[in-house]
Amino acid sequence: MDKVSPDCPYPGCFFCVMKEGNPSKRRASILKFFRELPSQDDDGQVLPISGLWNTAMAHPNDPEFIELGIFECMAALIWKGLKNRRWLSHDQNIYIPYYAAHIIGSYTMNMEEFAESAVHAGVIPPLVELLRGRLTWVEQRVAVRALGHLATYASTFPALASHGEILELSIQLAMSSLEIVYSHFYQYVDRRLSYHCDLLTRGMGGVEMESRKAEEWASQLQCWSLQLINCFAFKPEFLSIICKPEFLIKLPGMWGGLVNENSPAGIGLLRTICHHKLGRGPVASCPGIIEALCNIARSSDDWQYMAIDCLLWLLQDPSTCHKVIDKAVGALVDLSEISTLGDHKKLGDSIVNVLQECIQSQGTGRNALSNRTKEQIEELLNSRQRLKWEKSMPKEDLHIKQAAALVVKLEGNSLFSSGNISGAASKYSEALALCPMRSKKERVVLYSNRAQCHLLLQQPLTAISDATRALCLHNPLNRHAKSLWRRAQAYDMLGLAKESLLDAILFINECSQSSDPDLSLRQNKVPDYAERLVKKQMRAAWLFREAAIKHGGVHCEGDAGDIYGHETDDSEWETASESDIGNDGRDEMGDDDCEWKNEDDRKDKYDKPSMKDMKHGYNVQLAEDEP
Repeated sequence: MDKVSPDCPYPGCFFCVMKEGNPSKRRASILKFFRELPSQDDDGQVLPISGLWNTAMAHPNDPEFIELGIFECMAALIWKGLKNRRWLSHDQNIYIPYYAAHIIGSYTMNMEEFAESAVHAGVIPPLVELLRGRLTWVEQRVAVRALGHLATYASTFPALASHGEILELSIQLAMSSLEIVYSHFYQYVDRRLSYHCDLLTRGMGGVEMESRKAEEWASQLQCWSLQLINCFAFKPEFLSIICKPEFLIKLPGMWGGLVNENSPAGIGLLRTICHHKLGRGPVASCPGIIEALCNIARSSDDWQYMAIDCLLWLLQDPSTCHKVIDKAVGALVDLSEISTLGDHKKLGDSIVNVLQECIQSQGTGRNALSNRTKEQIEELLNSRQRLKWEKSMPKEDLHIKQAAALVVKLEGNSLFSSGNISGAASKYSEALALCPMRSKKERVVLYSNRAQCHLLLQQPLTAISDATRALCLHNPLNRHAKSLWRRAQAYDMLGLAKESLLDAILFINECSQSSDPDLSLRQNKVPDYAERLVKKQMRAAWLFREAAIKHGGVHCEGDAGDIYGHETDDSEWETASESDIGNDGRDEMGDDDCEWKNEDDRKDKYDKPSMKDMKHGYNVQLAEDEP
């Protein structure tokens, strides 16, 4: 460590050592540096640590520093910061525990052998102390990240499991992380710790950037906590600790928001829990969770398939089926015509098979299905039988049925235009009964038309049902713009901000890509009505909303417009016409005659649960014949 650049004033400078041309001397000097650094109290220690952080981020699979003792060094530095507050407050040493924990997490992110070295080097105890909150939430964030990586490997998980408090601490952090970041950083600008601000923005931002990054980091803190819990949830012996009602009921709402859209978050953990028989019982005993799963299943959420998986597993388990079927069957019937969802092939057939098994195995007494549930399943099975019959029907007969359905639909359009909304809905139902099952394009329009009627009749649940059926029939899935908009409005009527927001955003995206001149956005501008709804739901689904209300912050209720734009009128959204409304508030009716788009090429992960599943990721005037 004695080699110093002529221009460098620091003896034993790490950066000078890194320039050493002789490999053996370089390695010996780095080894000495890692051994001696924790015992030194010289100024300027944060510079080499930040350099090591950059190296770990850029080359996390390089074994050199692992072999030379970087994990031992980082663990010792964290302990020093925890035990020696005088040293921690000196110079810029306050940054060192954060960088040290981040370095551990980066080097254990991909390589199991590195994770094993880290555990042997004793990194878990100091990381647990950071997880406890011995310093601040910033260090908690990188500690839970590092522990989450260690928990994903079979060889290192037992070492974490032996620290029983890790799971409890992670559960508490998942529930309280947003409130912690809001009350300790976001709420009061003048109380923000300067080193937090510097870490968040790398010294390049002002108050607005700090606030936005704080949202992102708070979301990561919660999602990484859930990812760590998820690793424990694969082991049945830990489910009794995880499956407490006060925690389970909050999971569907832990979604990370738009700032962390790549993480499956709460629904991902619920899927792991429902994969175990021991987990399905507690989930089935919380009616609010089943309702939330139905809402996610009937949404444009990227993790829609996870909610469907949960519902199907709960129905396939005889001990939980009777508890959830009355709530779940409506949503699953609406989803029964999905063909492919990611890697789930013939998902609709799987749904039908599970529901058929339920009705065949129904019990008596308290386990008996309700009449309404039986009617819904039997109607679904009859429609499947109808599809089989149609396959053997002459084409001429099918054309006659299709023509008859068109006549009835036009009668419905006429009733709609005259203001007889309930009559129009009945005509659309009649047309659906006539329309051949294979005529998917026509059925999309009929379901979407009927959803519009239900909106005007203030029946949001049935509007969601019909809009979902239209979206499941459409090719590509969940991409029928008008049905997205109608379902967004229906979810808004029910106060379900997240589901409404996701549909509204996807509606805007579909409009911008549409070749239909009545749907495409004029001059690439967002329609006013869609912009208003998105702004409203961004406020309602704001990551810190609950914390702000609890702590009386200025960014809740009306003042939340400071974050997401100026306040707008949150009155009822236009339903009969989404843009230029004419003819006493009703537009003309129309078919969707535009070309079908190709199946989108998103490559989402739809595999069975595994311990690494969540590791790396635990956006008018209508046509002339349609309302």
